[in-house]
Amino acid sequence: MRKEDKGLLIEKIKETIKEYSAIYLAETTSLNAERTTALRRAAFKAGVKMMVVKNTLLKKAFEQSDIDYSGLYDSLSGATTLLLSNTGNAPAKLIKDFREKKETIPAFKAAFVEETVFVGEENLAALVALKSKNELIADVVALLQSPAKNVVSALQSGGGKLHGILETLSKKEEK
Repeated sequence: MRKEDKGLLIEKIKETIKEYSAIYLAETTSLNAERTTALRRAAFKAGVKMMVVKNTLLKKAFEQSDIDYSGLYDSLSGATTLLLSNTGNAPAKLIKDFREKKETIPAFKAAFVEETVFVGEENLAALVALKSKNELIADVVALLQSPAKNVVSALQSGGGKLHGILETLSKKEEK
C-alpha cells in the first residue's frame, strides 16, 4: 500500500471515530462468513457501525485525534474489529446478545466510552449495565417529577377528605 493511500485511510478512520462517543475493540477472526454476516446485520439493527481495521492504521488515527485514546493502545494486537456507537452500552449489548446464541466470539478487548477506558473481558458486564445519556436524563426527570406528583396527590386526597368532613359537619348541624 502506498504511503498516500495509508494517509487517506488514517484520515478516514480518524473522521469516522470522531463521530462516535463509544468505541469498542473486539476480536472476530474466528467467525466464519455466515456468523460474520449475522454479526454485521445485528450491528446494523442495533445502530452500531462495524469496521475491521489494521492496528497500525488505527493507532495512527488515535494518535492524530484530539482525544487521548492511549489507554486502548495495549489492546491493539491481533485482528481488531471496531464497533462504534453514540449509545455507550449498545456495542456491549450487541456482543452479549450475539454470544448468547453461540460461542465466546466476538471477544471483547477494550472500550472507550465517554472519555473512560475499559480494558478486559471482565468489564463487559459493567458496560452492558451502563445507562445511556437518554436513560439517565429520563431517570433524573422522573426523580424531579416524583415530589411534585406526591404533593399534587396529597392535595387532591386532602381536598376530598376536607370536603367529606365539611359535609358531615353540615349534616350534623341540620339534625
